[in-house]
Amino acid sequence: MSSCHPRLTVVLRCDDRCAKVDAMILHILKRSEWNGAVKRGAYAPPSLSDEGFIHCSTIAQAVDTANIYFRGEPDLIVLCIEEVRVASPLKYEAPASTGRARSGGLFPHIYGPLNLDAVTRVLDFPRDEGGAFRLPVALRDLAPKE
Repeated sequence: MSSCHPRLTVVLRCDDRCAKVDAMILHILKRSEWNGAVKRGAYAPPSLSDEGFIHCSTIAQAVDTANIYFRGEPDLIVLCIEEVRVASPLKYEAPASTGRARSGGLFPHIYGPLNLDAVTRVLDFPRDEGGAFRLPVALRDLAPKE
């Protein structure tokens, strides 16, 4: 059963002024796939036609997702997607695949093409010496503390 996750907004108070910081989700892909999407003006991976949505992760889920599904893949990047900018429906749901052990609760799924203006950053997805993925440095301060 799918359930919608409310779009999260954090309000920071500083000198009686407020600034909104919108929730961010991540999507992992090959650099060549992203370059093709930029040329086309939209991103619609095979999962969109095969499963009906684009798989995404929260910051807390991204490393596990990469290590389960992309182990050994070279030249991966991670898209930082601002939820409020996504034009297609976005739902938080249980993992789509039950074949591999997954934890981390509900995962963000985008039900339609990803509009490129929702992507706020494109980061390299680094691996350690053993080939395991590590969260990009730019996202480490945003990751939940264990």
